[in-house]
Amino acid sequence: MSNLLYSNDSCDNDLLDAQPFDGVDYAILKSYESMVDGLAMLIGGHCEIVLHSLEDLKCSAVRIANGEHTGRMIGSPITDLALRMLHDMTDIDSSVSKAYFTRAKSGALMKSVTIAIRNPRRRVIGLLCINMNLDVPFSEIVKTFVPEKNHEVASNVNFASCVDDLVAQALEFTIEEVNVDRNVPNNMKNRQVVLNLYEKGIFDIKDAINQVADRLNISKHTVYLYIRQFKSGE
Repeated sequence: MSNLLYSNDSCDNDLLDAQPFDGVDYAILKSYESMVDGLAMLIGGHCEIVLHSLEDLKCSAVRIANGEHTGRMIGSPITDLALRMLHDMTDIDSSVSKAYFTRAKSGALMKSVTIAIRNPRRRVIGLLCINMNLDVPFSEIVKTFVPEKNHEVASNVNFASCVDDLVAQALEFTIEEVNVDRNVPNNMKNRQVVLNLYEKGIFDIKDAINQVADRLNISKHTVYLYIRQFKSGE
């Protein structure tokens, strides 16, 4: 039996495809490594995140966070349950398993979900497995979602419905911010607004310069001038 499963309705679920990985497959799997670390950081230490490559099932775990919950590490083999979930996701439109419960070797109750990673040909080349240890004290779980003392909490995040709204909200907030700053002379306020928006990356958004120019009642050439001055350190 070979090592890879094709995502094709016509394939027998018991057959694994031996077609070798190519550069695109490796690049796709590599791009998921930061997702493993990011999810673990977001959810907390009570959650194990495992990235499996289906190139070689005997050592499929290529990235793992919080592996102490199951005793796994990079190079660990795929589990029989993960294979079962893989077989359930052979339909080309199915890439996420239902949530399921298992017990680790330690006896800890785990709630899990398995996500198929597909290449451009819709072939399943990897699995992202998320396993939450439900035996961790609830107080420890809650602690991961509460800011620690002296931890800076970001404020004034703009959850806009479109980029135009994002620019508009950031612009209005910045105007208000500059207007209450007594250290900025009135004849320099527009320039300071543009500077603040530039530092926030707003001008990376297409047409933001036109939107800002219209709101500040200045020409877009003036906005460009201010930006050039900032870049040159003037």
